[in-house]
Amino acid sequence: MTATTPVLALTMGEPAGIGGEITLKAWTRRAGLDPFFIIDDPERLNALASRTGLDVPIRDIATPSEAPGVFNDALPVLPVDRVSPLPAPVQAGAPDGANAGAVIASIETAVRLVMDGEASAVVTNPIHKQALYAADFPHPGHTEFLAHLGGTGIPPVMMLAADDFRVVPVTVHQSLRDALETLDTGLITQAGLTTAAALKQDFGISAPRLAVAGLNPHAGEGGAMGTEEIHIIAPAVEALREVGINASGPIAPDTLFTEQARKGYDAAICMYHDQALIPIKSLAFERAVNVTLGLPFVRTSPDHGTALDIAGTGTANESSLLAALTMASAMARLRNSAA
Repeated sequence: MTATTPVLALTMGEPAGIGGEITLKAWTRRAGLDPFFIIDDPERLNALASRTGLDVPIRDIATPSEAPGVFNDALPVLPVDRVSPLPAPVQAGAPDGANAGAVIASIETAVRLVMDGEASAVVTNPIHKQALYAADFPHPGHTEFLAHLGGTGIPPVMMLAADDFRVVPVTVHQSLRDALETLDTGLITQAGLTTAAALKQDFGISAPRLAVAGLNPHAGEGGAMGTEEIHIIAPAVEALREVGINASGPIAPDTLFTEQARKGYDAAICMYHDQALIPIKSLAFERAVNVTLGLPFVRTSPDHGTALDIAGTGTANESSLLAALTMASAMARLRNSAA
């Protein structure tokens, strides 16, 4: 592996979901992609390729360094466990908590390989959180688990990005009630700081512009429709400006995502999960990429879930995974060039 040739570690995701299928399809569209390998069960992928009619040869590898030599001719697979990769049979659309250990091990292995310098970035297939919870998985989601593995001690920041449209939810995997109770000036400020740093480091934007969303209709209308903008959000915007970040807001959320408004910022800092994700998934569902900011390694993912309703049908769309692989390569190159 060199700074100009990233090798990407792709996780298996939920085996009963569409992760395996979109991986196979992504390999069939490998022209122009950097080499990637998946940490999975080779027998499962062979069976899936046969069942979905995809002509994808599977090749076991022992180390990531073998992936580039294999990639043009076959999908490189690093077995997640050579003895017992998946304890329970995989039934498309029906996750089994018995397989949660393999899903978790795939993620842990990908992170370890990247942090050890054997791979350049982590790309994750979608997980089914309820299946992991049944196995006592202690984290709310992928983002929080990756932050734990990264060991930075900084709260994780999730970004969804599609071309030049980028959104960051300050609160993530919480109920709306809990998110509003959690939201404070410090949390917004930290999200803005982490986002600005990532835009410089991973996206090559030398002077990032942040647009900070309001919480209430019309951004509170001067306090008539809520005072969070006055007491919580505006102080965070001012704190970001004081350290030299070009931050504006609070901006009324109902006008923040228009085509014209998006030209005025590099990332929108949003107050809760759906305020950020609904606009970008509506406008760019098949191109959007989930990125975890503030980690000591690059991590991207498709912007969708496990799609259990279509798993095993051969109809899953691989476009978001292709975008995630492409973005991970670009981010890894930027980090390596700055090292």
